[in-house]
Amino acid sequence: MELDILKDIVVIFALSTFVNFIFTKIKVPTIIGYLLTGIVAGPHLLGLVHGNHEIELMAEIGVILLMFSIGIEYSLNHLMQIRKFVFIGGFVQLILTAATILICSLLLGMDMRSSVYLGFLTALSSTAMVLKILQERGDLSSNYGKTVLGILIFQDIIIIPLLLLAPIIGGMSIDIGHEVFVLLVKTILIITMVYVGNKWLMPRFLRLIAFTKSQELFLMSILVICLSVALLTSSLGMGLALGAFLAGLMISESEYSHNAFGHLIPFKDTFTSFFFVSIGLLLDLSFVIENWHMVVFATILVLTVKSIIGGGTAFILGHTFRGTVMVGLAICQVGEFSFILAKIGLDFGILNSYLYQLFLSVTIITMSLSPFIMQIAKPLSDFLLRFNLPT
Repeated sequence: MELDILKDIVVIFALSTFVNFIFTKIKVPTIIGYLLTGIVAGPHLLGLVHGNHEIELMAEIGVILLMFSIGIEYSLNHLMQIRKFVFIGGFVQLILTAATILICSLLLGMDMRSSVYLGFLTALSSTAMVLKILQERGDLSSNYGKTVLGILIFQDIIIIPLLLLAPIIGGMSIDIGHEVFVLLVKTILIITMVYVGNKWLMPRFLRLIAFTKSQELFLMSILVICLSVALLTSSLGMGLALGAFLAGLMISESEYSHNAFGHLIPFKDTFTSFFFVSIGLLLDLSFVIENWHMVVFATILVLTVKSIIGGGTAFILGHTFRGTVMVGLAICQVGEFSFILAKIGLDFGILNSYLYQLFLSVTIITMSLSPFIMQIAKPLSDFLLRFNLPT
């Protein structure tokens, strides 16, 4: 019997427990503990964890459950209320960030292909990390939380066109018209499925399950709904995380949605921890040490550009100064989906190995700093408001 994965899980849980105990005592976000666990136990430091692929699978489940729980907390009505934040806010943030990073990359001597691709990669923020923090704080329903959620939803949606963009930038010839048509058909199919499921199918199905008064059957049914919809959207090329969010929306109107949410919390928290550990496993400390000056410069550049543009987007959407600061600092990191796109860029020759490692390092560092940055966002905005800035 192969026990390597069990050994990896024991190592991860043991280190996470110790690190999080210390971090809880000194009031540091536990997400940092998970990232640090991955860095320490990863192949680039102590090499205690070897089953990276299996850990990534569990991390994927964590992201699925996180997005599913957030979908449950919302509803189609709530989603329609934030459509301005999704389409206007998300579009403005993506285009301005991509254009700014493109210009900066060209000024640093990079070629046009790499610069364009890095611009779009950098524009994406960490849906899993930011929404987990907002959910823990109860800020998802706040004005700035709705804006952040809307921008992140748009980023998750735009990943699909970005996947089509990669082979084009890489020099491959594809039928754009056909791909766009297929994408539209898939989108209409998904929207129809979510609407029908939300209004008729899921409320009746959950009521039928609830009448059995079996908690085990109820939990299994919830997991089946979550994973099956996520698999369906993934098979359509739209990603597991987005599918899980849509699955949550499908049951959000049900009278049993709160019960479903309560059942998911232990599973969500456990598997989500693997996600942050898996991110830490990727950090190559030797590369960071050898190229620390470039890593520091790129990290500061990314955090500054994304904070300013994210805040500017919030200002355009009508936020107060406090909301502008909090939105900008909430989405200033680079996101987990950028890892996938960066690997695709490496495969197509858009990014060389140096740029790929630099991008991974900057992404992981910005994600690691993000909980601290979000923690100081409100005190910072309150401090700046003392200078009689408009409220």
